[in-house]
Amino acid sequence: MSPTLPKRILLIDDEISIHVIVKISLQTEANWVTLKAVSGTEGLTQANTQLPDAILLDMMLPDMDGNFVLNRLQSNPRTREIPVILLTAQVDADTLSPASRRLSAGVIPKPFDSLTLAAQIAMLLGW
Repeated sequence: MSPTLPKRILLIDDEISIHVIVKISLQTEANWVTLKAVSGTEGLTQANTQLPDAILLDMMLPDMDGNFVLNRLQSNPRTREIPVILLTAQVDADTLSPASRRLSAGVIPKPFDSLTLAAQIAMLLGW
């Protein structure tokens, strides 16, 4: 029986402190690997080249809106099947369009509990 490879999670968020917390949390709690992107453009490139198991997407990015990133991910045949979880402080109806809620696998509001982040992701994705 071959060992199971760890899940690879792409985090698209411009806050470096969030990257540190998520990386430590996912590594400690679930032995998952965190891939980093600090802009929507970088996130789209990483998603297309790295093909992660899941994406955590902030809705407030410096170069483009998270809704736009989500739509681009969904329109690309290479990234369409990658589940996207919105990790954002902006959980109101003005920020999260009905389409974003429908296209995403779920929402984890900031601030989040770093001790249960991997469990929340696993629950949303049925892992």
